Amino acid sequence: MLHRESLFDRTMAPLRRALFGTSEGDTQGAELNDAGIEKLKQRIEDCLDRRGGDVSARAGAAELGHFYLELGPEGRRRFLLLLATDYGVDRERVDKAMAALQAMETGADTGRAERELRAALVHRRVALLTQFNALPQGVKFLVDMRAEILSLLGEEPSLRPLNDDLRELLTSWFDIGFLDLERITWGSPAALLEKLMAYEAVHEIRSWDDLKNRLDSDRRCFAFFHPRMPDEPLIFVEVALVSGMADNVQVLLDEHAPEGDPGKADTAIFYSISNAQAGLAQVSFGDFLIKRVVDELRRELPKLKTFATLSPVPGFRAWLTATLAKDESVPVDLWDRGLDAALIEVAGSANGRDALRNLLARSDWHQDEAATAAIRPVVEPLAAHYLLEEKRGQRALDPVQNFHLSNGARLERINWLGDTSRNGLDGAAGLMVNYLYKLADIEQNHEAYRGRGKVTAAASVRRLLKG
Repeated sequence: MLHRESLFDRTMAPLRRALFGTSEGDTQGAELNDAGIEKLKQRIEDCLDRRGGDVSARAGAAELGHFYLELGPEGRRRFLLLLATDYGVDRERVDKAMAALQAMETGADTGRAERELRAALVHRRVALLTQFNALPQGVKFLVDMRAEILSLLGEEPSLRPLNDDLRELLTSWFDIGFLDLERITWGSPAALLEKLMAYEAVHEIRSWDDLKNRLDSDRRCFAFFHPRMPDEPLIFVEVALVSGMADNVQVLLDEHAPEGDPGKADTAIFYSISNAQAGLAQVSFGDFLIKRVVDELRRELPKLKTFATLSPVPGFRAWLTATLAKDESVPVDLWDRGLDAALIEVAGSANGRDALRNLLARSDWHQDEAATAAIRPVVEPLAAHYLLEEKRGQRALDPVQNFHLSNGARLERINWLGDTSRNGLDGAAGLMVNYLYKLADIEQNHEAYRGRGKVTAAASVRRLLKG
């Protein structure tokens, strides 16, 4: 959020009075009425026309930014809709520029006319968004504004042009060349560590002891930062330095396990990648993060030979539940139907499909040896089918898989009961996946996936597919 500096404090009170007839402090959570909208339009026009010069326009943008933050949800929605619907291109200017260009004789220098047409086609609100960018904490303000726009798009599709403008601006401002890669340690500022705990999106950080364990000497955490948001991680990755490829996240994150020697580790396991800023969705720099971290680790620890992930399969359980819910929707060849007898015996159900569904609905099925013995030979081939065959167009249906395959990784191994947390069981029936980043093959794998939709996978994964 924008810092409440003295300039903003001085300019905020007149804006509140102009829009609401109230004094400072009385408009927290306020909403916009029709009269307020008209006055807001005038303030926006003043900023766009730069009345009083650039300094005055910037002060006006600061007022508008603070005003936006003071509004309640409905007021912010109306504010955003106003920007989206009333501040597109100036149609009259576009028509005039097009007419001027078309009227030019063949062979004439059209450079100036083309520049005017390009300028006319830029939405007017872009100038206001750019003014917000110039404010202290203005970039963070716009990132958070886009997060709110994204949350409203489903019910307010007319916000899409505003979202597109913001995404384009943020994509240019957050180009990978502008970002700094930094290691986060237990000695990092407490405020940053608190944000790490809050932003972790894959495996919840339960306590300060849990966080300290993830930042021990045999662990690494790296994040991208932007110079205009130096205290806010954009995306971060947590890495475990181990011997051999890890297959269970509970073991990997055990706070009581002995601390390893990073100098003896031969494998770096990327076990959590979290986007910290919802407003930067579709602004891609996650692929660069992994490559940069691999380079950092290779420089620091030359004995590291293997770089792999221990990744969730967030879409698998939902796909499986939907598949099992449809009559005759599970083709015979997805698993050996001779395995149905064991499922039926353990579940007491009428058929294999119902038995599998009922067993997985039990909260403690993973602790029942008979249940796991019946489920495993059925669910592992289903997971292999999901990861190798289920797609949206040419892209993998599973979002985490799509991310890693796009970056050139290979689907290396499916890990049975790799995550027995509630989230792991509900999201993927306890399964986790290793994606291997074999440096010599990354470019080839990337091209095969992005060009032809080919899923590069180890033979052990393909063998799980019956037939």
